[in-house]
Amino acid sequence: MAEQKPFWEQLPPWPEGDFSVFGEVEETSLSRIQTLTASFMSRNWLTIPHVTHHDDVDTTALEQHRQSMAVKLSPLVFMVKALVDALVAFPRFNASLDGSGKKLILKKYFHIGIAIDTPNGLLVGVVRDCDKKDLAQLADDIAQLSAKARDKGLSMAEMSGGCMTISSLGGIGGTGFTPIINAPEVAILGITRSEWKPARGEGGELVWRHKTPFSLSYDHRVINGADAARFLRHLDAVLAKPELLAV
Repeated sequence: MAEQKPFWEQLPPWPEGDFSVFGEVEETSLSRIQTLTASFMSRNWLTIPHVTHHDDVDTTALEQHRQSMAVKLSPLVFMVKALVDALVAFPRFNASLDGSGKKLILKKYFHIGIAIDTPNGLLVGVVRDCDKKDLAQLADDIAQLSAKARDKGLSMAEMSGGCMTISSLGGIGGTGFTPIINAPEVAILGITRSEWKPARGEGGELVWRHKTPFSLSYDHRVINGADAARFLRHLDAVLAKPELLAV
């Protein structure tokens, strides 16, 4: 019996055409980074059964804490520390499937990937040992990785070994999206723009809460929907006490 080809090799060819017959066009080449990213993203999207869970996380206490600090830190630094806490509580998120798809490798280290927008395309730099670093150290690591990614680019070593990736669009906008998992990781956390939103207080009064949309994409072969929902609720609870994330 002939071996069946993978389904992605059975797809119809990409539609070609002369777009100039419809109007003026301009042709430009993708950068090397964009080309590589496209190939990896296509592979990940086609081979991983993605599900994305969306939730609004209450970051009121975090925002108040940040504003009270002598040295202002980006919310992303706190998100990294909170994510480490969640990975400890939910070990299946800090894992990778082996090549056979039958064994789950649980990781005992905590390296967090940070998606970095560069002029030549998207890169993911990995911050090492986030559980052992304080907020200032993490902020410095993220700043150095981001600067190098935008200036010279990152080596494969600087983009390898991540446990889970954060893709933050909070500085631009949006209310949610579906980030593509950065294989061999099994989940990725997307963050979009925070907003002050009205809510009902304990006595029925109107109160304003600082809400941040979180979008958690996960590999459904490893993680189920209930655990994804609990994962984001755990992040909500951790970020409600930002002073505990200092170390």
